[in-house]
Amino acid sequence: MSFIRVTDIPLAGKRVLIRADLNVPVKDGKVTSDARITASMRTIEHCINAGAKVMVTSHLGRPTEGEFKEEDSLKPVVDNIAVRLGKNIRLIRDWTEGGFEVADGELVVLENCRVNKGEKKNVEETAKKYAALCDV
Repeated sequence: MSFIRVTDIPLAGKRVLIRADLNVPVKDGKVTSDARITASMRTIEHCINAGAKVMVTSHLGRPTEGEFKEEDSLKPVVDNIAVRLGKNIRLIRDWTEGGFEVADGELVVLENCRVNKGEKKNVEETAKKYAALCDV
């Protein structure tokens, strides 16, 4: 069986959405174990270096669908990634309808996807909204 890898795709100028597993333990606003972040960094960095407009989302914890609370925020994850990359990373809330721009070679993190209605139940309309945000 043959697989297409992200490294096989020309990404320059493309909008890339990565649904990563960044569900890491957080205590007092700090990531306490970053193994899952580390596991995703190679792909994230490849996409940035290839000149893609990189959007990463993940769930964190078990938030109530449709109800955002600060304790459900991916901000601690964003802070961890920002230190690794040595640059500021934007965290975008209320992102499913688009309305934001990402530059070539930029990474943005899209707030906790489990807050989005339809995420946990794999609602097709939600999937279509996600797909409309990206080329890859």
